[in-house]
Amino acid sequence: MKSILILNANIVNEGAIQQGDVLIKDGFIQKIDKNLSGEDAEEVIDAAGKYLLPGLIDDQVHFREPGLTQKGNIYTESRAAIAGGITSFMEMPNTVPNATTINLLEDKYAIASKKSLANYSFYMGGTNDNLEELKKVNKSTVCGVKVFMGSSTGNMLVDDEAVLSKIFSQIDSLIATHCEKTPIIKQNEKDFLEKYGEELPIKYHPLIRSEEACYASSSQAVGLAKKYGTRLHILHISTEKELELFDNSLPLEEKKITAEACVHHLWFSDADYEEKGTFIKWNPAVKTAKDRDAIFQAVLNDKIDVIATDHAPHTFDEKQNTYFKAPSGGPLVQHSLQALLDFYKAGKISLEKIVEKSCHNPAKLFHIKERGFIQEGYWADLVLVDLDKKELVSKKNILYKCNWSPFEGHEFNSKITHTIVSGHLAYKNGQLDENVLGKRLKFLP
Repeated sequence: MKSILILNANIVNEGAIQQGDVLIKDGFIQKIDKNLSGEDAEEVIDAAGKYLLPGLIDDQVHFREPGLTQKGNIYTESRAAIAGGITSFMEMPNTVPNATTINLLEDKYAIASKKSLANYSFYMGGTNDNLEELKKVNKSTVCGVKVFMGSSTGNMLVDDEAVLSKIFSQIDSLIATHCEKTPIIKQNEKDFLEKYGEELPIKYHPLIRSEEACYASSSQAVGLAKKYGTRLHILHISTEKELELFDNSLPLEEKKITAEACVHHLWFSDADYEEKGTFIKWNPAVKTAKDRDAIFQAVLNDKIDVIATDHAPHTFDEKQNTYFKAPSGGPLVQHSLQALLDFYKAGKISLEKIVEKSCHNPAKLFHIKERGFIQEGYWADLVLVDLDKKELVSKKNILYKCNWSPFEGHEFNSKITHTIVSGHLAYKNGQLDENVLGKRLKFLP
């Protein structure tokens, strides 16, 4: 692996921006200082005028392998992630087959060890009857347990209070939840179908996947976590009402209950359904501008701890279906950092806060070993951005296998120029070097 010397960078790390140089050897950050130009390195990057961030850690993606590879796979989506400055990801268990046993989970790790260009971890999936398998999860090598308390089908939909109580009381791994109350959604679907038929306009999606459905499930999860002392992380908060469930009076390290916001819930609102249609159909749904703005404020005031993507590609043809037939989800990993940098350029968030929520906090929250910070002795997971270079999203530069983006046609105000993954210069000025693969994430006790 080449040694790399980054010179003259504006280093964004731990709440400050300082100019300096970074020397990388054998995959790790060896030295951070000023005037390192005399150090020997095989690759020298002059970062003058650019900003150096820790590589982003995305705690929620769906890369679709195994079983759904017509939509995406670990290679294609990790490739897009690197181009977007995401150096580590945590992937969900609702692939085919579902990753609900240790053996099936390890099958996914085996695939990633041969294909993933980014660092990786995979969640174990909870079901109605796999409690004993969940107990086998090794917390030092697996990011957590995912429980679908809504928005899933078959055995992965776990919304029975007795089953949930067993999981929340007996599993000591971090439990990440998708919270929507299925009976409420089913009744809403029935009511809207009777009124509008199969040609139901997409604008009603947030009324079907309603605030009531989200809050009923999230409050249930929080109640269980408080009752049993569970380490709970609620994913993709989509409503203002849910924010009352979370606390910002404690530092992250002391929180037992944490929350995540996704880029699409920070960017879009229900006003965008008219233009974007099913291409912004997600579960939970994009809701009102008031919800969006409240979630953004919760990111700033630390009620919400992490920003992620919920990257979930579907084919272009699938998304062109009518409301009930179009699947929910969309691709985001290539453009999430650029979207956040647009918020920065608009004066809505600082670079330091972006790094806190997208790099530092995921590392802290999941106890990731030696990643998420620009520190000597840490793995060199880094992204270099040019805040003065624009980039138009088009099919010519989209790397997702599905070859579409909800941001298509938007011109971002910043551009990612370099991404370093575990010390390997994986992306440089639009070109990928795929000769070195990412590594399996490790976690501290």
